[in-house]
Amino acid sequence: MSKRNYEWCMSGDPQIPTKFVDFVREKQLPELFAKILWQRGIRTEEAVASFLTPSLQDLHDPFLLYDMDRAIERVNQAILENQKILIYGDYDADGITSATIVKEALDFLGADVETYLPNRFKDGYGPNQQVYEEKIKQGVQLIVTVDNGVSGFEAISYANSMGVDVIVTDHHELPRQLPPAYAIIHPRHPRGAYPFKDLAGVGVAFKFVCALLDELVIESLDLVAIGTIADMVSLTGENRILVSYGLKAIRQTERMGLMELFRISQIVVDKIDDQTIGFSIAPRLNALGRLDDANVAVELLTTFDEEQAKTLAKAIDQKNTERKEIVEDVFEQAFQKLNPENLIHVIVGEGWHEGVLGIVAGRIVQQTGKPTLVLTVLDNGIVKGSGRSVEKFNLFEALSPLKDQFVSFGGHHSAVGLSIHAEKISYLQNHLNTYAREHSFDFSEGLPLKIDGTIEIEEATVSFIQILQKLAPFGMDNRYPKFLMRGLKSENNRLIGANKNHLKGQLTDGKATLPFIAFQFGANETDFTSDQLTVVGELALNEWNNHVTPQLMLDDYQIEGPQLFDFRSKMNALPNLQTDETLFVSFVENETTFQQRIEGKVVRILNEEAILKVCSRHYAAIVYLDCPTDVNLVKKIAQQTKEAKHFIVFETADDAYLDGVGTRNQYRKLYQLIQQQKTMDIRYKLDELANYVQLPKKLLIFMIQVFFELKFVTINDGMLGYVEDAVPAQLETSTIYQQRKQRIDSEMFLQLSDITSLKDWFFS
Repeated sequence: MSKRNYEWCMSGDPQIPTKFVDFVREKQLPELFAKILWQRGIRTEEAVASFLTPSLQDLHDPFLLYDMDRAIERVNQAILENQKILIYGDYDADGITSATIVKEALDFLGADVETYLPNRFKDGYGPNQQVYEEKIKQGVQLIVTVDNGVSGFEAISYANSMGVDVIVTDHHELPRQLPPAYAIIHPRHPRGAYPFKDLAGVGVAFKFVCALLDELVIESLDLVAIGTIADMVSLTGENRILVSYGLKAIRQTERMGLMELFRISQIVVDKIDDQTIGFSIAPRLNALGRLDDANVAVELLTTFDEEQAKTLAKAIDQKNTERKEIVEDVFEQAFQKLNPENLIHVIVGEGWHEGVLGIVAGRIVQQTGKPTLVLTVLDNGIVKGSGRSVEKFNLFEALSPLKDQFVSFGGHHSAVGLSIHAEKISYLQNHLNTYAREHSFDFSEGLPLKIDGTIEIEEATVSFIQILQKLAPFGMDNRYPKFLMRGLKSENNRLIGANKNHLKGQLTDGKATLPFIAFQFGANETDFTSDQLTVVGELALNEWNNHVTPQLMLDDYQIEGPQLFDFRSKMNALPNLQTDETLFVSFVENETTFQQRIEGKVVRILNEEAILKVCSRHYAAIVYLDCPTDVNLVKKIAQQTKEAKHFIVFETADDAYLDGVGTRNQYRKLYQLIQQQKTMDIRYKLDELANYVQLPKKLLIFMIQVFFELKFVTINDGMLGYVEDAVPAQLETSTIYQQRKQRIDSEMFLQLSDITSLKDWFFS
């Protein structure tokens, strides 16, 4: 059985009430939907109706948020008194969209307002006292934070001391001591009771502007959807409603900046969904804050100038391209530094861009399944960077005992940011390894892959996939369903992509077929020749020339049972297996032409004792280079190494099974010729002799060897001599003759048997 890349987490089969299943069927939905909905906590008729048909009427009153009425009263006072208001945001997509919708609302009310998104490298995250000082000197009399603020105790205290009020709108983790702000609007405020706790920063900002304008601000929903999806908050409850309507608003947006961003990103507007936002729009907005000044994005989203929109969109797109190039460069360098013996990766480099270290850490987590810190050495000898973790490992908690060792430190369960003196890196690495070991963390199974159910290929229809879209929008706590399919084999496989690192083909169970694409699985092409594939992936629609077909986007696979791969007629296509975990087996004493091309060490196995010695260690792969005289040698190796991948080449050195042992008539003609000639030069004239007697050269050599063993001839210095008084004997009494017959049987069985029969024999 092959090792999976992920830890497969199969959803169980809960006892779903028949009434609930019947209700789902009445909605013209497949029965499998009942299971999916039930497992996601949607278990009543009302919950199903609300989930499948989100309604703006189900949004909660914004004044249910603690301090909302106090905040609105203070803003209205500032507007009436023409006080200068500062919107202080954040440099990511959530912060950008939050700042934009609050700015638009205050502009609409005629407020004197400016926005400021901090610089990641100069200002850091959250309220910065130095920035507050500068803005207050410039006349700011009220500060409204968006997507930050609850951790800004010092800066907010300073503002208070200067007679400037601060209204905090935020959604991040609450500290033990809240800052002394004029008002704190937060869905999890300890003194509040807001019904939905998981709003993004832009969701809180939206509630704020709805309360400020005393209406549902529909025109802001496009930005609310972008910020909510980008921040990867739970897409349930209010967030599901906001994103559902926000996506509709995006498809009809009149924002020139967004339309230019769609155009330059080659996005089809009427097909924009959560994937488009998450993988195309959000990364472009985030790229600004990672590399440069995020304030440009607010200009893009609010401009009414078409030329400015084009200029800004182009600049943002270029910055995103630059970001991707930097990520690739840093990732390649960081990956080369991995030490597989570490339970937690701490990777340090020089000259790495601070803004991409979190992305790189996340990619390494995906590749290795291990929590990872990626850090860069600064000019002052401080090492700074970001960490990402897996679901079962609380990275913040693991690092908290070292907080006195850090220059700066913050974060949560799965993401941290820190800086530390360079000489303490070894201490940091040892601490994390020890922590993981003492708490018995095992990362060998890979990241969890949640599977919603098992289906057959014939169920993966266009209509079924279209119905799956009723579960959209997808995101945290409402992921796109993943399905498992068993007992498959793959056909028409081919490598695709510029670097041939992706795999495309068709899966079949004998009754139906399903096209698939497996990104980054090109190196595993050989595995897909198995006829016992179990695959996990997402079902999607492939649209080409107005023709829509289903396909599987493969996430992971496994080969059930022992693995046998057939390279008998394609030995030159054998994958690169030059590792210490590969055993190359030969059953003949002389090296074959194919063996000469193998760089790895070839082990010769001529008896059972050799098998016991060789198979005492673990091998990932066994390669059978040629055929033994005794097929049982192959079987004994296979029986003791079932967990390995078995590659059969079975090259034949002398074509025994093709040439046979020779007929009695052929032996008679050859013997009569030798008897007539008395002596023959076989050192230089063997080819002439083969042509004369019309025998394959290798068969001729074998027949002469049989005569020599039976003492019918002599061979001295390449001269073949006839023995006058030879003792008559049957050919079958020759040991060489018997061994060749046995080898012929072996070669015919190993070379000509179909792979299914051979696999049964190998491992039964």
